[in-house]
Amino acid sequence: MSAEQPDVIAGDRFAAAFNRAAAWLTRRGVSLLGSRLLEVRGRSSGEPRQTVVNLLRLDDGSTFLVAPRGITQWVKNVRALPDGQVVTVLGRHREEWVATEVTSPEAALPVLRHYLRRWAWEVGAFFPPGISAKSPDEDIVPLVGRKPVFRLTPRSG
Repeated sequence: MSAEQPDVIAGDRFAAAFNRAAAWLTRRGVSLLGSRLLEVRGRSSGEPRQTVVNLLRLDDGSTFLVAPRGITQWVKNVRALPDGQVVTVLGRHREEWVATEVTSPEAALPVLRHYLRRWAWEVGAFFPPGISAKSPDEDIVPLVGRKPVFRLTPRSG
């Protein structure tokens, strides 16, 4: 695998502008290839925090969040939740979920591959050089946990 990367990868000005535009559109009900606002309670403040994420829905109906930038504040907040309850927002539509981190390499690997297949053009810069959906397993498996994956299950009740 390529050179080590820090736990959190900051974006450049283009990435920041793209995220602001995506957030603006998502707040108004326009999804860019699965974009949603993730709303999660801050682990220190208890206040709701929102960030733009790509909601990944697989053919089998399962839904995931991947943190391509690494262990960001939203990841730390989700990990700190005792009940895993998060909300995704698209315009006025809110969906309540229970987020469960996928820590098994066998389970996370296909999700990371699918994520890269779908959004490499957008998030590829946050992965080590040369990593793609076609990379060998031994190059992607070390990213499990460093690029956290969360399975989202609809919250009942």
